[in-house]
Amino acid sequence: MKNVLTMVFVAAFLLSCGGEKKKEKEGFSYENKSTAKEEVKEDPNEANIVLVGDDLMKFDKTEIKAKAGQKVKLTLRHKGKMDLNVMGHNVVILKQGVDIATFAGKAAIARDNDYIPVDSQDIIVFTKTIGGGQTTSIEFEAPAAGTYDFICSFPGHYAMMKGKFIVE
Repeated sequence: MKNVLTMVFVAAFLLSCGGEKKKEKEGFSYENKSTAKEEVKEDPNEANIVLVGDDLMKFDKTEIKAKAGQKVKLTLRHKGKMDLNVMGHNVVILKQGVDIATFAGKAAIARDNDYIPVDSQDIIVFTKTIGGGQTTSIEFEAPAAGTYDFICSFPGHYAMMKGKFIVE
């Protein structure tokens, strides 16, 4: 019995010691990454927006911002693992006053056009639809000042994957 308790104590001690080294290494690498980010100078005339979607049908942000007339680079990352046909995501920025549910209903039947209604006059801009592990980007000029809705137009996603694009 004493041998078993001794072995358990030794194993616990060894495991706890290894964790400290890992934390030190992680802390060091994070410092290097943040230093590198600080050296990159942002262009005040360009808005770099990154939205991240996942397999739980969520964007990591519900509000994104830019200035009227500003060049915008919108990047969508899908951090999930599910395939495009099962859990595809895109970003569609709608014009002001567009009814989201009506638009999403039209988008849901536009599978052959990447879930974008063919003759839609309701869209400012949209990304292509991507699956787990993929990334896509678009560049555009921000519209006039105001608040615009953005959604994922993959069938059924708009209810949870939506937010506001605020143009100042």
